[in-house]
Amino acid sequence: MRTLYKKRWLLMYYFFAQNLPPSFIFPLAKKIRLFFAKRILEEIGTDCNIEKGAIFSSRTKLGSGSGIGINCKIFGEVKIGNDVMIGPEVAIYSRNHMISDVNIPMRLQGYTEHQVVEVEDDVWIGHGVIILPGVRIGKGSVIGSGSIVTKSIPSYSIAIGNPAKVVKKRY
Repeated sequence: MRTLYKKRWLLMYYFFAQNLPPSFIFPLAKKIRLFFAKRILEEIGTDCNIEKGAIFSSRTKLGSGSGIGINCKIFGEVKIGNDVMIGPEVAIYSRNHMISDVNIPMRLQGYTEHQVVEVEDDVWIGHGVIILPGVRIGKGSVIGSGSIVTKSIPSYSIAIGNPAKVVKKRY
């Protein structure tokens, strides 16, 4: 019953709230999207912001003071800590396509098991970042725009590139 309840709210979110203007143009849109998110997300803290066009799974946990940027896509089980800034057009995946059997077309092989993605507190994820399954981004880290995060990033690191590599520490 709970799943059906969430699916109904998710459907209404996608047809209505997701398409409202960005919060900086229409501040009421932030409140409306949060109204829906509180009924969809597994957990949500206080003072969050979900921007126009954001897609997210009901298995997402969003900490207090965190924001999901314009046109972000969050699939599967993702834990986002407190005070996390997620820029526009970020994609976070918790599973991938299976590709192990060369005798079967990849589209018919199904998917790998879900691997939780965890973004700890006080992280800044720049525009267009892609985060792959099973990654943990440590507290206080910065992920540069356009990076593809394939492996976990230690706390207080600045990581950039494809694949993302730590280039500097914040302390």
